Amino acid sequence: MKNNTINKKEIEKFSKIAEEWWNPDGKFKPLHKFNPIRISYIRDNIIRTFKLKNKKNPLEKVKILDIGCGGGLLSEPMSRLGAEVMGIDASEKNIKVAKLHAKKNSLNIDYLCASPETLDAKKKFDVVLNMEIIEHVEDLNYFLKSCSNLLKKNGIMFVATLNKTLKSYLFAIIGAEYILRWLPIGTHEWEKFVKPEDLVEILKKYNLKLELLDGMKFDLIKDEWNISKDKSVNYIAKFIKD
Repeated sequence: MKNNTINKKEIEKFSKIAEEWWNPDGKFKPLHKFNPIRISYIRDNIIRTFKLKNKKNPLEKVKILDIGCGGGLLSEPMSRLGAEVMGIDASEKNIKVAKLHAKKNSLNIDYLCASPETLDAKKKFDVVLNMEIIEHVEDLNYFLKSCSNLLKKNGIMFVATLNKTLKSYLFAIIGAEYILRWLPIGTHEWEKFVKPEDLVEILKKYNLKLELLDGMKFDLIKDEWNISKDKSVNYIAKFIKD
């Protein structure tokens, strides 16, 4: 059995542009645009599920693991909302950028260069974030099993990724990479995209049941992302651990 879910080619690809993470007009511009809807979706669902009441620090004491955290684009807002955050990434360059940026902003985030299977499974989290990461890993099955091991009973796993459809190939690769140049060419491989029903089946084996499945759509006129019924390109799912 493989004991490694790191795809070296993918890590090298993102390491090369690591300095760009916090530039809202740089190579990660699409993620900066994506971030507000991701943050509100995660925050609101955590509050609802755990029935949290703190208005000032809504995610206080919630232990969050941000997998494939990159430069910390999600880890930092989660920390500001009061959560105890650990961010892991297989790229040392990404982790260096994330640590530096958190320090500059006086945020206490535990960043580690690691992948889920290398973490101590005795350490359990209330929430695991798998945002735009599963389409970049080796051995998806083993990766998700490792993630599940790190989640507490009744904990939440969020997964955001790309559906494996003709439309996603046209929009996410041909459109976003080749025509609009939103992303560097080669950012995505369509073969690694995951259909929601396949994701649900895999996670079922690891005691995670689907609670919510939503599409995410970019509004060209408003220049913003919104939650949508259309799951044919981007989707986000919420799973609860039995």
